[in-house]
Amino acid sequence: MSLSRRAMVTGLASVGAAAVLPTPLSAGPAPTRARVVVAREPDRAKAVEACLDALPFKACAGRDVAIKANFNSDDPFPASTHPKTLGALLEWLKRRGAASLALGERSGMGDTRRVLELTGATATVKRAGGRVIVLDEVPRDGWRPFTSEHWPRGFHAARLFTEAPCVVQTMCCKTHRFGGHVTLALKNAVGMVAKQVPGDGHNFMRDLHSSDHQRAMIAEINLAWRPAVSIMDCLEAFIDGGPEQGQRVAPGVFLASDDRCALDAAAIALLRLSGMRGPAARGAIASTAQLARALALGLGAPPRAVEMVAIDARARDIARRIGDALADA
Repeated sequence: MSLSRRAMVTGLASVGAAAVLPTPLSAGPAPTRARVVVAREPDRAKAVEACLDALPFKACAGRDVAIKANFNSDDPFPASTHPKTLGALLEWLKRRGAASLALGERSGMGDTRRVLELTGATATVKRAGGRVIVLDEVPRDGWRPFTSEHWPRGFHAARLFTEAPCVVQTMCCKTHRFGGHVTLALKNAVGMVAKQVPGDGHNFMRDLHSSDHQRAMIAEINLAWRPAVSIMDCLEAFIDGGPEQGQRVAPGVFLASDDRCALDAAAIALLRLSGMRGPAARGAIASTAQLARALALGLGAPPRAVEMVAIDARARDIARRIGDALADA
């Protein structure tokens, strides 16, 4: 079932919550191969276009598009999606025939509506002719319940993303000191999950952040949605600390893929090459906690099956180095 145009724009679902039972989530068959494209381009508009054209990406033409970016707090890039990256993505989607654009978000560190205003996201979306949907304000029937192995009371994901005709996400590249270890493509999904749903006082984010299985829980929520493409702005990154502040480096690249596991594996390799500290800096990349669970769930191809594709000659060296790291993962 997909969202109607009206539901896409308002952020409301067309299905009443009263009759909705939680959907059990389980592992599926994993893809055997994946590719990640690399662009070494400081101009964000050119980088986004180069990545999407190289994939090539056509899934959203003629469809309503839900966009998930990274606005956990009002701290500037690389804590939050850079407004130029968001703007470039929205404009590219418009030029390629997207029927409508809706950015949905739930911030974990601050009031979401204010976070989106302070980071420039609201103005950026407005200029592109899209709509901003503050997920904290979505009524109960805008949330779809799911159950999975490590969530004690299940979780609720925004129907904006679980039922949209086309979903795209863009995120930053950084470490996470509060138990996630890294916050990349897989962890970006936390912002589409409810902290609380109307009529239920339970705090689902407390379940997540207090659990010894936090990394596995992050992977499991990714079974609830399937972004058509994920674009990561790695012009700068945090290699220690995070998610809102940390030790900053400048890898100077963009990464993109239609496989979230492949993208996260490539990003972990990039962070390691840039001097990353913390639990995800050690051991086999495929064994890092979020990624290991995601691979077990069939969410993506294993690191050794990932092809790194350089957009042009400037990206060849870093693509080769990431590829070498993944071959040993």
